[in-house]
Amino acid sequence: MGPSGSGKSTLLHCLAGILRPDSGTVAFDGRDVTAMSDAERSALRRSEFGFVFQFGQLVPELTCVENVALPLRLAGVTRRDAHRTAREWLDRLEVPDIADKRPGQVSGGQGQRAAVARALITRPRVVFADEPTGALDSLNGERVMQLFVAAAKDTGAAVVLVTHEARVAAYSDREAVVRDGRVREQVPA
Repeated sequence: MGPSGSGKSTLLHCLAGILRPDSGTVAFDGRDVTAMSDAERSALRRSEFGFVFQFGQLVPELTCVENVALPLRLAGVTRRDAHRTAREWLDRLEVPDIADKRPGQVSGGQGQRAAVARALITRPRVVFADEPTGALDSLNGERVMQLFVAAAKDTGAAVVLVTHEARVAAYSDREAVVRDGRVREQVPA
């Protein structure tokens, strides 16, 4: 948690192997992520991590079910099986009616639920979430967080989430405060 510009997103991107830190190392499962090649980091992200971003980052040319199924398709799952599983996830996140719509045809809250489904569909070990409710009103943000946390717990995924909102941070088991590019304190939530 921390204010805008504090370095939260940069920290998250370093932990996820998207960016290399200027100094120090990031380890995952006993492996030094910072020493991995770009291809190795990409494979790690694809196999072990899920991602939820502030604006969902859904592919506008694809339907919501195609967006949610995308990680499975990239992993070699057949279209039929990937779409069946994607529909199950959309149902689980209470938005089955958006499956055949494109992202521009759904509300922000619906799109964010599709993004959460996409992040969890491969049952990753870690989901990185960058301001997942930042573009939503408080009511939609609250429901997205409730569904996100419940689904992550059900799949056994750890969630690394950055936010500047105390109500979102309240969902965590542990909170780290980032100020001026540094983790300043860690507190149990």
